[in-house]
Amino acid sequence: MLPLLLLLSLLLPSSPLSPPPLPKSLPSAVSFDFVPLATALQTGDLKSADQLTRDALVVLSGAAAKNRDFAYFSEIKDIPKVDMGTMERLWLAHSGGRLGFSVQRRLWRSRGVGLDFELFCKKVGWTVVEGETVRKRRWFGESEFCYELGECKEGHLPLTSALRGTAVLKKLMEHPVWEDESWREEPGE
Repeated sequence: MLPLLLLLSLLLPSSPLSPPPLPKSLPSAVSFDFVPLATALQTGDLKSADQLTRDALVVLSGAAAKNRDFAYFSEIKDIPKVDMGTMERLWLAHSGGRLGFSVQRRLWRSRGVGLDFELFCKKVGWTVVEGETVRKRRWFGESEFCYELGECKEGHLPLTSALRGTAVLKKLMEHPVWEDESWREEPGE
């Protein structure tokens, strides 16, 4: 059964002030259900969308990652391109092109960042200045990250845990989906 929000989004026309409707098709190579992520993004619940994206990365990385509840950097390449494309189109559509892995990738590769994790963290707002000290924002307990679209720096979300190092983020930035622009195309185009 379709969630009420999805049903309403399909029946009601969108206005310039309303968020874009949910896509009619959310393709997945492994039958992953993207409706919860799409609904969270459409309703502006960026905190839930962020967590749903991390959860999706784990599930889409394969059975071993799903069983341990986290993905190793070496498994990121196994995420199907079609699924990465679906996630990315959702983030871009519901953030006005300000949030998503492709936005992060562009910033990661930009002249001012140049693949440097510390510079990247500053660029996307993952750091905070306390006096003369620059530190990473806290994730656990009361999160210090931004979940309001109008207040987030470009590329701030989705978050990628660096607790086990920065390799997962780097592999997301190198994922095969980015080899061409076909991921941008909506299904049926």
